[in-house]
Amino acid sequence: MRYVYKRHADDIRVVAEAADGAQVVGLVEAYRPAVVLMDIRMPGVDGLAATAQVRARPGAPEVLVLTTFHTDAHVLGALRAGAAGFLLKDTAPGDIVAAIRMVAAGDPVLSPAVTRRLIAQVAGAAAGAGTVAGARARLALLGEREREVALAVGGGASNAQIARALHMALPTVKTHVSRILSRLGLNNRVQIALLVHDAQLSTAGPDGGFSEPDGG
Repeated sequence: MRYVYKRHADDIRVVAEAADGAQVVGLVEAYRPAVVLMDIRMPGVDGLAATAQVRARPGAPEVLVLTTFHTDAHVLGALRAGAAGFLLKDTAPGDIVAAIRMVAAGDPVLSPAVTRRLIAQVAGAAAGAGTVAGARARLALLGEREREVALAVGGGASNAQIARALHMALPTVKTHVSRILSRLGLNNRVQIALLVHDAQLSTAGPDGGFSEPDGG
């Protein structure tokens, strides 16, 4: 696992490294990195627990998790804990640098297609009744258009796709996404998608309300 610090637009500096997640919080306190590159699989405290500890702190750095994707089911937990996205372990160095810059700027590193695949493969287990009810109660806090946008995000749609489908301007979609994150206390759009998944809601009806997925 590595901690990285974005010093300015053209420079990323590695300020500390750790082989065990138990060292995470102490190093974050000492170096105040902007981004943490976190390996899920570490001895002692794993990357999942370390991500939760880091993101629970005030002014927490963004976290990018490293995974093999097909085998690391724990990546879902990292995303729920507030990780900004994930990278495959064979990601090219240049792409890692680009991803670090993206999350430092507040953009999650999860494409719509990857979001759909992740939810389908990793979050396939049915949520319990309490989880479903709780997720629906949180989503009910949103306004009508916000609910429509949230459901579209849950389906893996990009902002441009949402704008076309809901006949909105792109800046309006971005504003709605920002308001959804703020109102629900979420870190990024993949957490919106996971919340929609937990609520077992997939499409918006003609009045903008929620409807059950097929077979649900």
